[in-house]
Amino acid sequence: MNSGKAPWITYRPELKVLDCTIRDGGLVNAHKFSDEFVRAVYMACIEAGVDYMEVGYKNSPRLFSTEQYGPWKFCDEDHLNRVFEGHDPEETGLKLAAMADATKSDWREQIVPRDQSVLDMIRVAFYAHQVSEAVEMIQHAHDMGYETSANLMAVSAISENEIDTVLEAIKPTPAGAMVIVDSYGHLYREQVDILYTKYSHAMEGTGKEIGIHAHNNLQLAFANTIEAIILGANRADATMGGLGRGAGNCPLELLLGFLRNPKFHLRPVVKLLQEHVEPLRTRYQWGALLPYNVTGQLNSHPQAAIKFLDSDDNKNFLKFYDELVTDV
Repeated sequence: MNSGKAPWITYRPELKVLDCTIRDGGLVNAHKFSDEFVRAVYMACIEAGVDYMEVGYKNSPRLFSTEQYGPWKFCDEDHLNRVFEGHDPEETGLKLAAMADATKSDWREQIVPRDQSVLDMIRVAFYAHQVSEAVEMIQHAHDMGYETSANLMAVSAISENEIDTVLEAIKPTPAGAMVIVDSYGHLYREQVDILYTKYSHAMEGTGKEIGIHAHNNLQLAFANTIEAIILGANRADATMGGLGRGAGNCPLELLLGFLRNPKFHLRPVVKLLQEHVEPLRTRYQWGALLPYNVTGQLNSHPQAAIKFLDSDDNKNFLKFYDELVTDV
């Protein structure tokens, strides 16, 4: 008999699931979800046993038009207090998070003391060349009383030396997690293995967890999330129906079905999908469509595919492919 551990038995109490339907999904509709929609996701997360719900961005109203973007681009504290009135993570088991982008957030002003906010966590997102600011942002959010995480974006598009430099800078910070972010949906299992090993070794002895945030350009978001979990990642991101920018994300309904923690319940997610997410498909387009598959294979930002799909010539896949390959 094989005495090794069965890799598909994934019950780990310390493994936490973060739903980023509103934050990443907001990239599909310019963050214009209704308060009712957001509240429905919130209730579904509570009933499903999800650990964190990321409700949007803390981006600057100076840099982004409040007429062009909805409220979940900015996560104004007064608005959060209205939508999540009475939020108590001790009672619900659900913590609320927001993402602050380096260079895009007035973080010194927008991140208020924890006791003045319904938020429990600030996730700091940054590119490799922005790591110095990210370190400051993480420290500030920590000093304000929040849990924090470090989300290095577009990791597939930078060198190993750049990754090592970022990890070295993040190691001494108070960030509770270091997240592998496959922004372009370009990673395969072997690369996830390499990155998990690199991240976990770099953070050894710090108490930081390793997380995974996967995009679905190559239809591998769920598979790569599973791989990271099996390797030991204890923070996993997902969205309901895979709703998210471009090809979307690891679907929460698949992730909860894979995990063996009895605290998670699938039915509330199915109900939310039926009543709120699926109706969005009549107005918005996301998922592993061919143009996103192409950008994923080419390790490029999905913005070209988004622009193509919004054009009048959005069925001319061959033209899109030829133009993209020529540009590369």
